Amino acid sequence: MEILFELVMGKPLWMWGTFLAIVVTLLSFDLGILHRKTHEIGIRESLWMSAFYIAIALAFGGWVWWSLGDQAGKEYLTGFIVEKTLAMDNVFLISLIFTYFAIPPLYQHRVLFWGILGVIVLRGIMIALGATLVSQYGWILYVFAVFLIFTGVKMLFMGDKHPDIASNPLLKLMRRIFPISDQLDGQKFLTRQPDPKTGKWRVYATPLLVALLMIEFVDLVFAVDSVPAIFTITLDPFIVFTSNIFAILGLRALYFALAAIIHRFRYLKPALAVVLIFIGSKIFIADALGLEKFPASISLSVTLGLIAIGIIVSLIKTSGPKSENDHGKD
Repeated sequence: MEILFELVMGKPLWMWGTFLAIVVTLLSFDLGILHRKTHEIGIRESLWMSAFYIAIALAFGGWVWWSLGDQAGKEYLTGFIVEKTLAMDNVFLISLIFTYFAIPPLYQHRVLFWGILGVIVLRGIMIALGATLVSQYGWILYVFAVFLIFTGVKMLFMGDKHPDIASNPLLKLMRRIFPISDQLDGQKFLTRQPDPKTGKWRVYATPLLVALLMIEFVDLVFAVDSVPAIFTITLDPFIVFTSNIFAILGLRALYFALAAIIHRFRYLKPALAVVLIFIGSKIFIADALGLEKFPASISLSVTLGLIAIGIIVSLIKTSGPKSENDHGKD
């Protein structure tokens, strides 16, 4: 039993094991019980699932607060809110990917479910790498901070650009590496079809697999913003990893409702840009004021306030018909 109390990245092994057990249980419950049979997920089911995941994430945050102290609890909540909002920005791109590959809603949950497994592994690797860099090179935090400020300013003034999925370098690379079928084969990721040139049967990747790989690529790109953001909030790898994963787990559930109303959150992105600028500036503000660390309470309050303002302004400004509000947007 002593091995359970061995420290891994600053926390006993049993804490990591407990968190991973919760994640595995949630994923098993999701796929093995709730979605054992393939079906199209409606908005009502999506909202209930999302509320369930958020409740679990907040309950875990309460446990972090109770067991590790109010500083850790506030850092977890701040990280969760920022990561959740950053993850919401993925919804538009995921929707574009599903549209481009003509993935019907019936099979979208399967792609997102397996996608989350890849995300957990990728985020784990990036967070472990980030923790190693921060522990060995303290100045890397200033690099993260400047990068976040730059990213926030760019988001604030560059506006939204619709990415061209067809010209994505990963998609071009995949088309060169292995054959891709133009047709779906149910919910299969691979299918066997005769080669149009030779007539011999060969294995093809279905659009479902290509969409899955594209979504993983999108998350990897977004993680470049996400990981520096969370490390400027807290240096605790446990809080960094848990807040990241809980934010992503819940987003998959919320996607099916959020994709239909994403246009209502037009002003959330500018609010998020200001949040990134604020988070990146904290380390410099703390140095200027002679503080060892920027107060977690202020960080949490400002983050909550900015995100709330972005949501409220979005809902007020986009309360009319979609066609009117989106006129001239593109």
